[in-house]
Amino acid sequence: MSTHDHSSYKLLSTFKNKGLELQNRVVMAPMTRSRATGFEPNDLIAEYYRQRNTAGLIITEGNAPSANGLGYPRTPGIFTGSQSEAWKKVTRAAHEGGAKIFNQLMHAGRIAHTANTPEGAEIVAPSAIAAAADLWTDTQGMQKAGTPRAMTIDDIRQATGEFVEAATNAIAAGFDGVELHGANGYLIEQFINPNSNKREDAYGGSIENRGRFLLETAKAVGEAIGFEKLGVRLSPYNIYNDMDAYIDTPDMYRHLAEGLQKLGIVYLHIIDRAPLETQEGQQLVKDMRRLFTNTMIVNGGYDTHRAEKAITEGTADLVAFGVPFIANPDLVAIMKTGEEWAQPDPSTFFSAGPEGLTDYPARTLAEV
Repeated sequence: MSTHDHSSYKLLSTFKNKGLELQNRVVMAPMTRSRATGFEPNDLIAEYYRQRNTAGLIITEGNAPSANGLGYPRTPGIFTGSQSEAWKKVTRAAHEGGAKIFNQLMHAGRIAHTANTPEGAEIVAPSAIAAAADLWTDTQGMQKAGTPRAMTIDDIRQATGEFVEAATNAIAAGFDGVELHGANGYLIEQFINPNSNKREDAYGGSIENRGRFLLETAKAVGEAIGFEKLGVRLSPYNIYNDMDAYIDTPDMYRHLAEGLQKLGIVYLHIIDRAPLETQEGQQLVKDMRRLFTNTMIVNGGYDTHRAEKAITEGTADLVAFGVPFIANPDLVAIMKTGEEWAQPDPSTFFSAGPEGLTDYPARTLAEV
């Protein structure tokens, strides 16, 4: 099979901005993999990230900042000392290959079922509206997402505090930073979207109010660990996890981009697959890039050539790849040689063991 030398691509060059120094501009996107039995990372998970440690930046699968933040089976948390200690083997594994690694903090909110949460945990969300979503449970099979309890002001403050504590735990575990998951229909986006947020207090109604939970939490986390160690992931026009479309989407995300710029977070990570389907969405991505002047990461079905174009044209500084990293642990080396990417088996994305996680072989010995 013929290959092409892409080693001169800007995508594969080093990157430095606001204290973020990376060996290349390739980011491993956060992906739920459901191998964390007992809500804790294990040796299998450490090996998975070790195999992919030639990325510039690895963003882990979503970690619950509290027991209430859990929603899926076998997803990890970082809210106990034991969990924080267990993550140390993962950060070491990532650093061995030169990658930087951020821990993604993900509160599932209403995308949860009690069969997937520990005793004493509660499903909470901005409003008591169940998501039209089905979730797998190991004990009861597929189930409808549970109906959440609407959060009180005290609950909201508690949730912000939980994000802060989880971020502090992550830094103690050796992470280079954390990413707040404000995308894909989880708790932060449940506040942002007026279809899941029917509140009539300071956290609902206007754009400013619906964006308040994210901006307040980002401020609190940044003040605790340093804004140069904080990224945020957003997904404008997302409909995943029962996030219906709404009319003021562009104004909302411009507001968030401005707010995050003022805070000085290190990067903004946009899932841009949906926005790029319309002219309005394309304009929004440009506006967010203009309003947010620190590091911009884009994610959404990119290949090597499209990623290179995004970087050379200035649309983004870094490009995140999700599914390609599953079957191509040495994706960066494969990008250099121009080989065809291996395709993963979706049936093993969320299974419990090593199959489909750590058994994809590295195919090239090229220097990375």
